[in-house]
Amino acid sequence: MQKFVINKNQQANGDHEVHNTSTGCSYMPNVKNQIDLGYHVSCKEAVIEAKKRWTGHRINGCYYCSIACHTS
Repeated sequence: MQKFVINKNQQANGDHEVHNTSTGCSYMPNVKNQIDLGYHVSCKEAVIEAKKRWTGHRINGCYYCSIACHTS
């Protein structure tokens, strides 16, 4: 299982990015901007969890650490 967080700050395109803390992403948001999503088998489950918690927000996987979930 891997640990994921979401950046509470939007990217320029309006997305909130899900990051995999287990991989050591170099684009990880500052700790004060991270919201814990817990442990998941993959980024897909982490994105699903984030979308449940923040309906109406654009959620996307980080291109660098959650590429399988990066859509825009």
